[in-house]
Amino acid sequence: MRRSNGIKFLAVIVVIGILACVAGYGIPALGINDVRNMRFGIDIKGGISTTLYPDLPEGQRPTAEELASARAVIERRLDSQGIYDRNITTENENGRIVVEIPYKPGEKDFNPQKAVDEIGKTALLTFQEVDENLVDENKLYKPTNKIVIEGKHVSDAGIATDPQTGEVVVTLKLNGEGKTKFSEATGRLIGKRIAIFMDDTLIVAPTVQSQIPDGEATINGQRDAKEAGELAATIRSGSLPFKLVARDLNSITPTLGEGALKVTIMAGILAFILVALFMILYYRLPGVIACIALFGLVVIQMVVLSLFKISLTLPGIAGIILSIGMGVDANVIIFERIKEELRSGKTLGASVDSGFKRAFSAILDSNVTTIISAVVLYFLGTGAIKGFAVTLFLGVLLSFFTAVTASRIMLRAAADINIAKHRWLYGS
Repeated sequence: MRRSNGIKFLAVIVVIGILACVAGYGIPALGINDVRNMRFGIDIKGGISTTLYPDLPEGQRPTAEELASARAVIERRLDSQGIYDRNITTENENGRIVVEIPYKPGEKDFNPQKAVDEIGKTALLTFQEVDENLVDENKLYKPTNKIVIEGKHVSDAGIATDPQTGEVVVTLKLNGEGKTKFSEATGRLIGKRIAIFMDDTLIVAPTVQSQIPDGEATINGQRDAKEAGELAATIRSGSLPFKLVARDLNSITPTLGEGALKVTIMAGILAFILVALFMILYYRLPGVIACIALFGLVVIQMVVLSLFKISLTLPGIAGIILSIGMGVDANVIIFERIKEELRSGKTLGASVDSGFKRAFSAILDSNVTTIISAVVLYFLGTGAIKGFAVTLFLGVLLSFFTAVTASRIMLRAAADINIAKHRWLYGS
């Protein structure tokens, strides 16, 4: 048992060490940037501002409902790319939408137009009938304007594996109106193609193999799961009620800048050091183990944020620091329970096991309530508030894991070492 616990203790240390290296140096091959090249928010790195105008016939103006719908689609597309720190403003009186997004990391020669393209094609998604003779110089189909359905008719899109061929396919689910229109079109276009266009750009043109009356279709022919996932995301992001044209591209300076980032990081480091000193001086050996677990919590958060390209804002950093506080709180509850068990006369091993069991419900309740708050902030908040909600949710979830798993493994292993069995080391 002692040997097994020792191996677990070493494994936890090694995993945390590896994750620290990943956070510090990154893994470019896997798309994981180091902490210096993460995606930072507008308040830290600045970004660009663009004004999107509806491409409508002269004299026609978009309604407030249409602008609100367009804004919702743009937000979904930005969410899918982890860009939570953005400002999107609809100007109903002027019939336009102003979008501000942060700079992308790693681009020295920043191209504003490329950054606008990154938020997603602000175009009309359509499924159209194909004219085999209507192709461009690259032999790609051109739009025929014979629209079968639009993006607004697609309620969901995902990926799955065909059980017969093992091929990765894109799955579509249509709403009521889309189901009727698609059933009629696929019934008369069997053996022919239906092309999917984003504006006038061809995305894919699958062949209709049979009539689809139930509103659930699949698209095959994708090279791999990544390509299928990208196609599903494009379709799932929805369709704007009209084409949007980007004008007035401008660079914007950070509202607080890198100076504020450095101050915030220094404050976080100082807070961590002070917390670590308190934990070590008051709880001794368990305090040391808690510090290791808290360090692991921070590096795991950095890796996850970098992996999923989530914008890190100053409110987001505050969420990380707050999650460290939650982790400390969990460890304090556990260690106090262990001390109570030791005072009651139980052995060290039994006290550790009983302490974790007794503290579990209190820790769970505390974390669940905080997670609920983070979820509410995410769905009701905008911009930087969403960034705070994401880091808080992620941090609390990970702090719960590190407190009840990593800390327990290390503390249980330490309790089996003769030199670490003295009760003084546990603050008792």
